[in-house]
Amino acid sequence: MTKRFPENFLWGGATAANQYEGAYNADGKGLSVQDVTPDGGFGQITDGPTEDNLKLEGIDFYHRYKEDIKLFAEMGFKVYRTSIAWTRIFPNGDETEPNEAGLEFYDKVFDECLKYGIEPLVTLSHYETPLHLSKEYDGWTNRKLIDFFERYARTVFTRYKDKVKYWLTFNEINSVLHAPFMSGGIWTKPEDLSKQDLYQAIHHELVASAKVTKIAREINPDFEIGCMVIAMPTYPITPHPDDVVSAYHSERQNYLFSDVHVRGKYPNYAKKIFRDNNVEIEFAEGDEEILLENTVDFLSFSYYMSRVSSAHPEKYKKGRGNILGGLPNPHLESSEWGWQIDPQGLYLALNDFYDRYEIPLFIVENGLGAVDELVKDENGEWTVEDDYRIDYMNAHLQQVGRAVEDGVDIMGYTSWGCIDLVSASTAELSKRYGFIYVDRNNDGSGSFERYKKKSFNWYKEVIETNGESLK
Repeated sequence: MTKRFPENFLWGGATAANQYEGAYNADGKGLSVQDVTPDGGFGQITDGPTEDNLKLEGIDFYHRYKEDIKLFAEMGFKVYRTSIAWTRIFPNGDETEPNEAGLEFYDKVFDECLKYGIEPLVTLSHYETPLHLSKEYDGWTNRKLIDFFERYARTVFTRYKDKVKYWLTFNEINSVLHAPFMSGGIWTKPEDLSKQDLYQAIHHELVASAKVTKIAREINPDFEIGCMVIAMPTYPITPHPDDVVSAYHSERQNYLFSDVHVRGKYPNYAKKIFRDNNVEIEFAEGDEEILLENTVDFLSFSYYMSRVSSAHPEKYKKGRGNILGGLPNPHLESSEWGWQIDPQGLYLALNDFYDRYEIPLFIVENGLGAVDELVKDENGEWTVEDDYRIDYMNAHLQQVGRAVEDGVDIMGYTSWGCIDLVSASTAELSKRYGFIYVDRNNDGSGSFERYKKKSFNWYKEVIETNGESLK
């Protein structure tokens, strides 16, 4: 019988610096775009940090990283995905010399992981563009950011070349289409941002990704470099050919980003996307060669939901929570935030990506955001009876196993928000994903104490049995 998960499968969890580190201005750190968005990535931008921005303190990982990594090790993590805050290394983003205190912090974090045999998987840019680069240069619309990003990447690649093997360039790079400030640091308001400038910014990010991939391989040929996108399979709302074609074009919009990363060039269908939007991408000399010669080793992605498309969306009620838009699927249930729950969509995403690219895949985000209640168990210990999270993850991991049995090459799985953190989309703490409950609330109150949820031991057993305990 086929083994469901390969022996070297990388089980773990995922976080992002801006959502859990806190210490937003400690030890020389500069401001990022996250420090002025107290309502989340789609909300208002403030003049500076405000008291209601929960990300400023996060869950104080900056001072509690040893405690948290020890808990990850107790669960048996093989890998831990995190990000480096660009502004800890280059506070404004355009300096020539890095901030040593920031480099030392990540030395300590990675050393702590390695102490327990946990491989770090590090994202270079996880919605954390330095605020100075956003205001002064209009973020990634400006080609100068490529040089700044190269300097930052070279600095951390060199510093951690013997500590970190797995790297991701940009988190959910395709999200820039829907959240240009959060994802691309673009200061221009979305309503004033031309498609030309938006797609030119995307081009700059794609070139930057390829350039730092080249740098990484020069510094350590054993590095494994991946791209990272939002995966969101799109279904036609009816079998009418018009709706099927609509869903097909929606899928292409997302494939554009992974096509360039994996195949090294813009796909032919991009010509129509650009033509329809009056876009003419400006290529600098050498851009084509850089993209073609520096493709990624693996493709990673987040998966939370699928979406539904129609050629006539005005005829249907719009979905409440789906990140990339779309219509609600009448056959699916939704989370408390309106995200539709579709385990088989993950199976489809894995097969679609692997059929298309035939390179290893890595699921680096998946999980259920829910309101958790802290209660005492039969032994008088504080916990959360989060069977709903266990059911969600069990159903999704069953589909991962199904894809493995189909022959899909999957490197690993890191559940999102393995410890409670601040939501990227809404900046709430009540939207919890973790196996570990953190006593902090939307009003900023709380002790920051950590408590194991029921799902903690469930996931520990999944890892111990390499997925055999899944039901």
